[in-house]
Amino acid sequence: MNTKIREYILNQVTEHPGDVATLTANEFQVSRQTIVNYLTKLTNEGLITASGKTRARKYELVNFIDKEFFKLVVPELQEDVLWREDILPYVKDLNSNVLDICQYGFTEIIRNVFDHSESKNVEYSIKRNAICVNLSVSDSGVGIFNKIQKYFKLNDPRHALLELTKGKLTSDPQHHSGEGIFFTSRMFDRFMILSNPLHYTRLSEVHDWLVEVGESKQKGTMVTMEIPPYSQRTMQSVFDSYAPEKDSYGFTKTHVPIKLARYEGEQLVSRSQARRLLARFERFQEVLLDFEGVKTIGQSFADEIFRVYQLEHPEINIMWINETADVKKMIMRTIVNLETGVKKPDSVASQKD
Repeated sequence: MNTKIREYILNQVTEHPGDVATLTANEFQVSRQTIVNYLTKLTNEGLITASGKTRARKYELVNFIDKEFFKLVVPELQEDVLWREDILPYVKDLNSNVLDICQYGFTEIIRNVFDHSESKNVEYSIKRNAICVNLSVSDSGVGIFNKIQKYFKLNDPRHALLELTKGKLTSDPQHHSGEGIFFTSRMFDRFMILSNPLHYTRLSEVHDWLVEVGESKQKGTMVTMEIPPYSQRTMQSVFDSYAPEKDSYGFTKTHVPIKLARYEGEQLVSRSQARRLLARFERFQEVLLDFEGVKTIGQSFADEIFRVYQLEHPEINIMWINETADVKKMIMRTIVNLETGVKKPDSVASQKD
């Protein structure tokens, strides 16, 4: 069986349950019957299931592992014990790099439930199919965005999300570094937080990250983490990507999606918007501003970041990626006469350059 055809089917079947055979046949320039044979083989292996007859047949991935757990939150509950007793038996066959990521993400999120959610219970699950390991943790507590907003006296839950994505944010600095969610969200291919009123999704797309924000009515907080069982990503590679200095061991670099600073129906034009974005940048040596999804910015917004703030903090290296031509023009207009050496390194040059 051609491995590429097999992988293609498994990766496409969820989005194309009814036409995956035709889609794959066209992609690899083979007969439809050849692909039907592949589908039959995958069905016999228990990796997909089929329903309906002949050309009306539909396929879907099979979760060959689907386990759920419920625990009351009591002082003696320990995240490493939950991992070892409930989750590890279903993932111990994974490659060590993926296993390490799963352990890190699960224990970090469970610990957050214990220490921050004020929930009386926690639910968690492990699901696996041919292309995905899915870990989910839910609580019935106060909600992560509402908790952050209240503790740090922020404008609203969306402002709380913006701060959370920067990293180094915690309401309990004696016991937490504020790094757990930041790194977990970058280790997994899909990382989601549902907590009233927001639904936050971070997707890995090749070397870029796509961030989506929607509405949620989730009571408490639900975190879902997904990674392919064949992923080559390692924990160390993620940690290293946020330590810009060679041989540096600190968390000194952050990646900020600019569109999280923009509310529905408005553009990024004011100094107050820029100051909200700039909060806590001084905790990092390097800040990567990601303009994905932002078509334009105002002169005051750009001036506050790239002139005023940079003059006050010349030790911070501010870089940017995924900017449109209009955004780039406004940035360059702002810094053209600035003598602090602010520039966009070649290493993060936009594809548009």
